[in-house]
Amino acid sequence: MSDDLMRVALAAAQRGWHVFPLRPGTKRPALHGESACPRTGPCTGGHRKWEDRATTDPDRIRAAWERAPFNVGIATGPSGLLVVDLDVPKTNSSTDAPCGAATFKALCERTGQAVPCTRTVRTASGGQHLYFTAPAAVRLHNTAGTLAPLVDTRAWGGYVVAAGSTIDGTRYEVQGPALLRSLPDWLKRALVPPHPVNRPAVVRAAGRVHRPYVDAALAREMAAVTAAPEGRRNATLLRAARALGRFVASGDLTRDEVEMPLQRAGESAGLSATECRTTLRSALDWSITHNQTRTGVAA
Repeated sequence: MSDDLMRVALAAAQRGWHVFPLRPGTKRPALHGESACPRTGPCTGGHRKWEDRATTDPDRIRAAWERAPFNVGIATGPSGLLVVDLDVPKTNSSTDAPCGAATFKALCERTGQAVPCTRTVRTASGGQHLYFTAPAAVRLHNTAGTLAPLVDTRAWGGYVVAAGSTIDGTRYEVQGPALLRSLPDWLKRALVPPHPVNRPAVVRAAGRVHRPYVDAALAREMAAVTAAPEGRRNATLLRAARALGRFVASGDLTRDEVEMPLQRAGESAGLSATECRTTLRSALDWSITHNQTRTGVAA
């Protein structure tokens, strides 16, 4: 099993994809955290997280996968990839809820585009990962539900589980031709954030919190979520979203400015994309509703 997964990692590296080990049978990074960092090897100059330590070096890959049957994580940003994650509804959600593949297809139809044909990986949950070559001219980051419900993207700050890895006894498998396509222009336009010059200025009423304090609060909460120990990760993410939701209610931050960084932080800590998304949606809805009442912001 370990040899099979080593071959998966080496094959990905041969394509120029930066890989790192995930704990056997899971999606969680198997790399040490900052508190346990030995400050040697890749971390000689200071602790480096999974995105920085992902590699295409075959010697490092062999040394890692000789130790255990690690699953294979692909760091999408350094690999020049953008992966569209078509998720499935959670088991306790409505049976009538459409899956990510259906909402993405509806998005394509609304925009007059065909569903892109590219390398597709079936996930352990029954969802799909659509792999694209990321555009070189723009640095894209993760999104959560920006394109459509249950449709996320992984780019800088994100990773995917490579085909050949196994979660809960189910393998990630390539479906159909493995040909990798470039990100379609229409999807790129949907994902590229507006240029700062074109963004409307945010007018803050007297008495509102100054932006430096807001930025510091956002950075503090992201750090807390990223460093949360196992067993406290979801609770920490919930508390962070509720704390920052007041800035969304006041207009000092947009919902995306809170949701996207916390989504990345939660996944970096080891939570699943779906768990992060569900927790954030619930916590932000609660916080915005309660803080609108206090600040007088219209619903």
